Amino acid sequence: MQISIVSFHLDTEGHWVADLACGHGQHVRHDPPWMQRPWVLTEQGRAERLGTKLECKQCDKETPVA
Repeated sequence: MQISIVSFHLDTEGHWVADLACGHGQHVRHDPPWMQRPWVLTEQGRAERLGTKLECKQCDKETPVA
């Protein structure tokens, strides 16, 4: 399920987490070469991603399949 990013916070290990409109969170790491997200390293980059939709796997698990 595609859900909008409403804010970001750092977890206890210093990794960025996108706070989603549904109340869930999703890590958005820049960890080359596996994950290329250099935008997460700057305040401006994170601000530009507010409103962007991410796939929320937790919502997918909670949504009954008809």
